[in-house]
Amino acid sequence: MEDLRQEIEAIKERNKRVEADKAWETSTFRKVSIVLVTYCLATLLMWVIGVDKPYISALIPTLGFFLSTLSLGFLKQFWKTRIYDK
Repeated sequence: MEDLRQEIEAIKERNKRVEADKAWETSTFRKVSIVLVTYCLATLLMWVIGVDKPYISALIPTLGFFLSTLSLGFLKQFWKTRIYDK
């Protein structure tokens, strides 16, 4: 009986970790942090290689990342009903 309790506690702890990881993956804080890091690194790289207006040019890869984080509900629904369910 004690083994069963320990297994249940281990499963509960694992579930907490999995929930925390999922919350991090979908958090706005994570997305904003990556957007800021992407912008800073892109700006630095563009400045180093001599791109005109690196502050504006760095917005392109940053915007690309941001768009990739959107769920695009209409495309998700299309995929679920027309592709995944088959």
